[in-house]
Amino acid sequence: MDMTLMLTIDCADPPRLVAFWSEALGYVPEPPPGGHATWREYWAAMGVPDEELPAGAGDVPESIVDPEGRGPRVWFQKVPELKTIKNRIHLDLKVGGGRDVPLAVRTQLVTAKVERLVEAGATVVRVTDAPDMGHYAVQLQDPEGNEFDVV
Repeated sequence: MDMTLMLTIDCADPPRLVAFWSEALGYVPEPPPGGHATWREYWAAMGVPDEELPAGAGDVPESIVDPEGRGPRVWFQKVPELKTIKNRIHLDLKVGGGRDVPLAVRTQLVTAKVERLVEAGATVVRVTDAPDMGHYAVQLQDPEGNEFDVV
């Protein structure tokens, strides 16, 4: 059985998170299929009734994809409620190269990525600097408060 994985993230502002997570993951906004100008146009061509689509849905990309085709598609699903509690699942962005890379180098790589993500709208929650354990990581929140780690 073939299986693919798509990650769905509930949010209030899909275009904002498309921009942020494209930067965070090195992904690109997913273009509409079949030469359609927008996803809304594509859905209309597929027969989805206009009344089933919320205002603005599909007018701008609401999903991102790995340009190399290796990682999962990420779809940002607009929902009315705001995030109110800690995530039950989170992403770890592994940018440090793993334990074979010297801790000082990993720390520099993580710090550089965190700085770019803060510029893109992330908020630093906590820094875990445990040189005695050979570990350095930073917990952040995306623009809507979803937690993730950079290690």
